[in-house]
Formats: sequence, structure tokens, C-alpha cells
Amino acid sequence: MAPRRMQFATFRAQLHRTLDDDFATSGMPVLVRRLLIALIVCNLAASVGESVPSLHERYEALFDAFEAFSFAVFGLEYAARVWVAPERRLSRDDGGRSDRLAFATSPQGIIDLLVLLTFVLPLFVDIDLRAVLVLRVLRVMKLARYSSGMRSLMEALIDERRALWGCLMILACATLVAATAMYIAEGKVQPDKLGTIPEAAWWAIVTLGTIGYGDVIPMTPAGRLVASITIVTGLVMIALPVGIVATAFAEVIHRREFIVTWSMVARVPLFADLKAGDIAHIMQLLRAERFDRGDVIARRGDVAHSMYFVASGEVQIDIVASDAGGPVRLGPGHFFGELAALKRTRRSATVRASSRVNLLALDVADLRALMLREPAIAKRVLAVARERAGGDIDSLQGDLIAAELSDGDAATNV
Repeated sequence: MAPRRMQFATFRAQLHRTLDDDFATSGMPVLVRRLLIALIVCNLAASVGESVPSLHERYEALFDAFEAFSFAVFGLEYAARVWVAPERRLSRDDGGRSDRLAFATSPQGIIDLLVLLTFVLPLFVDIDLRAVLVLRVLRVMKLARYSSGMRSLMEALIDERRALWGCLMILACATLVAATAMYIAEGKVQPDKLGTIPEAAWWAIVTLGTIGYGDVIPMTPAGRLVASITIVTGLVMIALPVGIVATAFAEVIHRREFIVTWSMVARVPLFADLKAGDIAHIMQLLRAERFDRGDVIARRGDVAHSMYFVASGEVQIDIVASDAGGPVRLGPGHFFGELAALKRTRRSATVRASSRVNLLALDVADLRALMLREPAIAKRVLAVARERAGGDIDSLQGDLIAAELSDGDAATNV
């Protein structure tokens, strides 16, 4: 029984990583994410197409079949997310019930449930097709789960909700003041349009929003003066929330990039024993680079400017040497290019991405500064360099050589 429970727990953990690994760049999580995004986009396209009467009549059966298929997939996804919710480890005392309830009541869980209701509601409630299509278009909300840009924007809006509410209150006050002033200036001249403050409020909000439909135009000098002040105020009112949202959005993007880079650095064994402050310092020196399969990372004969750490994916090193035995593959946690960086010489091998790979690059000057700051890292880098060089770094003419293959912990012959 124990082995079955272990297999069951392992499967649930794997399913959780497949569904919720937002930082994965390859493998099943990326495939599932792309398929769900494609299904959401197809649902939106089907909703748009079904609004055309000729297409709706001609392909009604196809639309209904696709609707049933989408409901099955989204329903299975929702059930799976509820089932794997205990893997979040928010609570361990009630068999995962608190974790499942926390997911179901979270914004993403509520959106998933509302999307499922858009499939079920038309079956039990007799509503017009146009209302059904509006409900189906709401499925675009699911894209927020898979789009880092949409998530970042929502996070920025939530972070700055108090400032945005303040802007809204200022706008309401400005609208009331402008409407009252225009009512006093033009109320008797245009009683049908500005005869009351509520009617003048329409002109005020349109003018403050810099839209200016032109349906209400001031006729008197006093009215034109009020309009001029309102227009200038409107420019400020528009710029204020835009600036707040833009600044918050940039901060969220920077914070997300910081977290991604932190997770990449934490995967490198060379930095595993460092404290949080030391990792934060190293992150200022490292730059993240991404390469697709087949891309050349370093070419033989090029001047070496950096060394690289493999955060995820795999690279292939084509070493030109009689005893090399073929190309070498380095996976997550390994690093290369340190010899040429230390010696400031040329690359002795070509390095390609054998899969989609995330690298952390460290420039020569920063490498030397890091080694001076962190003796343990310097000791490890030099030890690996000497091991790959057969004990004599000064005798080398490049950074990636046949002797590198002797490092069984860092390379595997292919």
C-alpha cells in the first residue's frame, strides 16, 4: 500500500509542476500552457465567428461540438488544479481541504469557475444568443493566468489601488466643480444641455477625459473660460493615473525579472552555500541570456569576454581534439568558459544550445571582482579550471579543451 501511496503522491506532485510551473521554459509545463492558450484563443475566435449569422447557421453543429470539447478540457483542468492544490503546502493539518478551498476562492480559481459557468448557464437558462456570446468572450480572462504581461498589469493595478482610488476621487471632485461652473456660466444660455448640474456633468466628464464629442459647445466668454480651465485640468487628470500605472507596471516587471534571475542563480551549485545578501550582490553582476535549440553561444576562435552558468536546459560543446571522444553536454548547474575568462584568451571550442537553455553570463571583470569578494567561489572555480586543465592553467591556449572531459561531475560524453 505504501508504494502505491508514494506513486500517487509523486504523480500529484508532477501534475502540480506541469500545471503551475510558471518559470519553466521547456518540457511538459510549456506544452500544456501553450495548448491551453491555443484553446482559449480558439474559443474566442469561435465566439466571434458564431456572431455571424451565416456562419452560425452553416457550422452550428461544429460550434456545438467544439463547445463540448472545450468544456471537457477546461473542466478537467479545473478539477486537476483543485486536486493538486495541497502541493502548495499552505496547510498540512486537514488533508488538503484548506488548500483546495484557498484555490477555489482565489481570483484565478473564481475565474476558472466562472468560465465553466459560461458553458453550463445557456443549457439551463433561456437567453439570447448575443448574451451567450458575451459570456463566452469572458473566457479571455483565463489568459491572465498564462500571460505574464496581463498578470503583471493586474498586480500593478492591485498594488496601486489606493492611489488610483485617490485619482478617481479627484476626478469626481473636478467633474462636480467643472459642471457647477458651466451650469452657472451657460445654464440660462443652453437650458436644454446645461440647464442642470447633472446635465452639465456629462460635458464636464467628456472634457476632462480629453474626448470632447462636440455635442455641447460653450457660447459665452465665461463658458469658454471654464472650458479652457477644464481642458487643462483634464490633461493633468489623464497624466496622473497613467504615470502611476506605468511606474507600478515597470516595478512589477523588474520584481518578476528579479525573482526569475534569483531562481536561476539558486539552481547553480556554485552559489548554493551563499547567503541571501551575497546572492543579491551576485545578481547585480550576472545577466540572464536565453538561447533556442541550435543557437551558437560561443564560437571557436572568438575572444572570450564572459563565462557562463547553465541555469536550465543543456548546451553542447564541440571540442576539436583527438582524445575528446565527441561533443560534450553540460546541464543545469554546470559552468563553462572560465579558463578563457581567467586567461583572457580565445575560445577553443564552439558551444551550441542543444535545447532551449537559460544561461547566466558573467563578464571577465566581474568574474575577477567576484573571486576577490568570495574566496570560496574563487577556490571552486580555480579547482574546476585546474581539473579540466590537468593541473596547469598557464599551459592552456583556450578555455574548452579535451582535458575538460575528465571532469566527470560536469560533463558527459555523447
